[in-house]
Parts: sequence; C-alpha cells; structure tokens
Amino acid sequence: MASRSRSNSLVVPQAAQALEQLKFEVAQELGIQLPADGYYGNLLTSEAGSIGGQITRRLVQMAEQQLAGRSSR
Repeated sequence: MASRSRSNSLVVPQAAQALEQLKFEVAQELGIQLPADGYYGNLLTSEAGSIGGQITRRLVQMAEQQLAGRSSR
C-alpha cells in the first residue's frame, strides 16, 4: 500500500514562522481579528477561506516572480 503524505505538512519546515506571519498580515488587511490564543474554532468559514485564498495568491505570485527572474537571466 502506498504511503500518503499529509497535505498540510510543510515541505520546508523552516518556513513555518514566515507563513504564520503572512497569515496574520493577510487577516489584518482583510479586517479579520485572529485570536491570540490560536483557537480558530470561532472563525467563520468564509473568513478562514478568505485568508487562505489570499495567502495562496501571494505565494503563487512570489513563485511566479522567482521563476520570471530565473528565466530572464
């Protein structure tokens, strides 16, 4: 039986702090208050989805910029 990897595991564990910071920056820009205790159970699904969507857009944009920089050399 094939081994399954978890979809939420980080490929680069050292990136965890940067992703956490990005989450708080995006939430602040969207006007969503994240709880300081780390419990997100009271967060609306639409709010969590908005945060996740914006994070994904930014990460894709960063990757595209890196790839564009590599191909122009």
